[in-house]
Amino acid sequence: MVTLLESSDRFLNYIKSPSLTIVHFSADWAEQCGQVTEVLKELQNLPEIKSSGSQFAVCDAEKLSEISLQYKVDSVPTVILFKNNVQVDRVDGADAAQITAKVKNHSLGKGVVMGATQPTLKLEDRLKALINKHKVMVFMKGNRDAPRCGFSRTLIQILNGIGVSYDTFDILTDEEVRQGLKEYSDWPTYPQLYVKGELIGGLDIIKELQANGELEATLAG
Repeated sequence: MVTLLESSDRFLNYIKSPSLTIVHFSADWAEQCGQVTEVLKELQNLPEIKSSGSQFAVCDAEKLSEISLQYKVDSVPTVILFKNNVQVDRVDGADAAQITAKVKNHSLGKGVVMGATQPTLKLEDRLKALINKHKVMVFMKGNRDAPRCGFSRTLIQILNGIGVSYDTFDILTDEEVRQGLKEYSDWPTYPQLYVKGELIGGLDIIKELQANGELEATLAG
């Protein structure tokens, strides 16, 4: 049974457990959240997971907004893994394969705590490669065909309206990139747009360039 955490106090007490604790930040209106909860129920019933003592819970991300803010949950579904009151891993989005893999690895003691691997240089090299993957590169929530926030959707509409060639990267699929790019570019929010490897800015900057008639020239580099 997946436990429902209805208060902040209950949430904070629940994640203190020395056993792996998997918490699904959910919302009733999001169809994908129901799918993720079903994945967690299936995982909970696996013999190897049962024997590990791992515990599963779901909480309403909007009702427990202070908790969501504390753990940087800005979209649902988000699954966060805890041990001894410490976040050890997470999956942003309804990626059943990634959720399954991470829950199994950490339940069986094979997981690695977030931030404990990947030297900074290696992450920087990876970010540089992604930024330069295309002349015009957009880091956003979702992708060009299915934006997952209003800001990202508006930016894609602007780019499609211009007809410029561009590529996108879904930051919800990779927490390391999502957090690392904020520091790398010193830009705390998404979406982020790059031209020839250089940060142009977020939606407000793009709107300003468009209003001034400078956007097409900027994208042309």
